[in-house]
Amino acid sequence: MMKKEKTKFPLEEKIVRHLSERLKDSGAHALAENKLHQEALAAFQQSGFPHNRMERWRHTDLKTALETDWHLFDRPVPYEKELSQIFLCEVHGFESRVISVLNGSFYAPEEEKITRDKNGVIVASLSAALREFPELVKEHWGKIMPQTDGFKSLNLAAAPDGVFIYVPDGVEVDTTFQVIHILNKPGLMINVRNLIVLGKNAKLRLLHCDDSVNHHAGFINKVNEVFLGEKAELELYKLQNLNNETVLLNQTALHQEASSRLKINAFSLNGGLIRNEIHDFMNGSGAWSDIRGLYLMDQKQHIDNQVNVYHNVPNCDSNQLFKGILDNEATGVFNGYIYVKRDAQQSNAFQKNANILLTKTARIDTMPHLEIYADDVQCSHGASVGQLDNEALFYLMQRGIPFADARMLLMYAFADAVIKEISIDALRVSIEDMVKRRLRGDLSICDRCVLHCSNPDQPVIFDIDISKI
Repeated sequence: MMKKEKTKFPLEEKIVRHLSERLKDSGAHALAENKLHQEALAAFQQSGFPHNRMERWRHTDLKTALETDWHLFDRPVPYEKELSQIFLCEVHGFESRVISVLNGSFYAPEEEKITRDKNGVIVASLSAALREFPELVKEHWGKIMPQTDGFKSLNLAAAPDGVFIYVPDGVEVDTTFQVIHILNKPGLMINVRNLIVLGKNAKLRLLHCDDSVNHHAGFINKVNEVFLGEKAELELYKLQNLNNETVLLNQTALHQEASSRLKINAFSLNGGLIRNEIHDFMNGSGAWSDIRGLYLMDQKQHIDNQVNVYHNVPNCDSNQLFKGILDNEATGVFNGYIYVKRDAQQSNAFQKNANILLTKTARIDTMPHLEIYADDVQCSHGASVGQLDNEALFYLMQRGIPFADARMLLMYAFADAVIKEISIDALRVSIEDMVKRRLRGDLSICDRCVLHCSNPDQPVIFDIDISKI
């Protein structure tokens, strides 16, 4: 059988030419001499962009996006004004330490690009941290995310910057960190890379936001690498509210040491094309993870969630729950994969994906997979696709609740299994508010920040007399 030629886009050649020239100019970029960049560029040249003849990309077609003549933006962004003048994020009662990334670069005054707290916590630009703390960065940078396709290789070769967070052994961070990624220029392809390292017994809560501040088209190729030391704990919240012109590839790889605990809650509320990849490597006995997601798509939006959990050692527990509501002509993909290595005995792994399609033209492809090589395990998976329960809808309407409110109440009840797991009260209230607005069709992108929508004086309420239920 003749081998099929990989799809070749002019954009690919343009990127390779640009990066090759950059690597030749050793003074042009602080990281240019790094061997990893050269190897990653060679890997990208070899593989090119993924295409829908590859199994993991079969249901997400990027052809239109890759035929666009994006401008590869890989320069540091100079600090010109406060973030609040570009983007405002206010959640009543929610105190966070805001870390911003603008057009792919850590955005802060020069003197604040590296901060080291009294307890040893480091928050920095990734490129600056590589210069100042090479021993901390190089131990994990480029080593957690596997180079399984061209986008990951491209990211490693091209990302100029990102966020570096380091929490030393035994340190529990009280304040929630909030990383905000913003793209405010048209026609840019951005590669950004973040590295988060938690030492032994360290604890951190992190909110990771992707927001649009206008309707400019953009292409964001983002990689997050996360290391959890022994008995470390991470609560990671992802919030995505982008315009319909933006493509976001959000790829996260996590390494878990023994008895570490990971909790992820991901909310995709809006976006033209969003692909979330989560690769959870359970490499220490007793590791635990709970990964949940909620996606609300309409119009012609597309969401693709790829969740891969690898039980590489015995006595680990993992749970996945993803729920989606798709309206109009929206399309979605859920691809869940659980791998249990030989001798990874007494593994417990559960996976579930549930979807509601509100129209006949909405579509979801859901594909749960189990690959198990140990015999003393408990593993299960399940997927469902359906419509709103007509009997429940009829029951609510019998009690005087208007059709539209009854419909929205059922959708909200469906989504609540993910929302209620948010442990930060103010954040949970704000996300409840956004989900309600989204289910009403109110929320696309706001003029400043989706989180700004939460107003304790004017909360979103259902027009329902609960006493009639």
